[in-house]
Amino acid sequence: MGSISKDLKTALEVCSIFQWALSAFLIVVFVVLFHLYLVVFTPYWPLIGLTIIWLIFDWRTPEQGGRRSDWVRGWCLWKQYRDYFPLKMVKTHDLSPRHNYIIATHPHGLMSHSAFCHFATEASGFSRIFPGITPYILTLGAFFWVPILRDYVMSSGACSVSRASMDYLLTGNGSGNALVVVVGGLAECRYSRPGFSILVLKKRKGFVRMALQHGVALVPSYSFGENELYDQHIFTPGGWVNRFQHWFQRLVHIYPCAFYGRGFAENSWGLLPYNRPVTTVIGEPLLIPKIENPSQETVDKYHALYIKALQKLFDEHKVQYGISETQELEIV
Repeated sequence: MGSISKDLKTALEVCSIFQWALSAFLIVVFVVLFHLYLVVFTPYWPLIGLTIIWLIFDWRTPEQGGRRSDWVRGWCLWKQYRDYFPLKMVKTHDLSPRHNYIIATHPHGLMSHSAFCHFATEASGFSRIFPGITPYILTLGAFFWVPILRDYVMSSGACSVSRASMDYLLTGNGSGNALVVVVGGLAECRYSRPGFSILVLKKRKGFVRMALQHGVALVPSYSFGENELYDQHIFTPGGWVNRFQHWFQRLVHIYPCAFYGRGFAENSWGLLPYNRPVTTVIGEPLLIPKIENPSQETVDKYHALYIKALQKLFDEHKVQYGISETQELEIV
């Protein structure tokens, strides 16, 4: 009986991973095929016009706090997602609900599993650990272009990563808001493989400028183990595939990579992430003064202070959470 229970839990954990990873693709396919069906096989094609009208009417919602659902965020499915790896969140300092914050989380990894679990669901108990703080994970605007998908993404508390969205959450939505920004973005994928602690951060200063303009504290966060969840095939430097990867990254700031994880059978490879522990440590808030029009020199100063705070957090916790004592955090 115990074996059956264990197998069922394993199956649920795997389903939870695939559900989130494939949901965007499946919803897009469903929406496209459904509307194609309406046009070709039924007289109900005007419904497409109604869909477009609704999108126009609702277009700015992802930039105005979104449409979060505590019910979706509290699904039991997310606890299976958390337990697959497992994922853990560690608090080092309190966050006051009287203030707003920008939580900068690193590294992006290939799928940002830890950031999604901790900030877009309640599987790790964010609301219990940080009472009075409402997390808004900020993501690409493209997720909000497709009907159904946009509502599913917004239900997790996700909002657009645009400047308008951040301005609204920091000024027009009261206090106790924590904007979660995965600073490295998809450009960081090229460094997301076991044994690497490299962050795309040297030129990423927009989040610091936003913190200065609104006078909100920056909170460094690092997920130890996020880069251990997938392997990558490294193509020959200078080869045509490698040249295409660099060209594509320069064009759209996304690094296409050939990644793989574990399969269903033992010692096989597939698209499942390795079930290795990931611990996200949320550090001490870095207080930022309010300067509505900060100079580049001021932005650079607080950007350097943020990097120093992040490196301190990394060095203090790396050994405890599986990183070699000799491994340094590299900023590119």
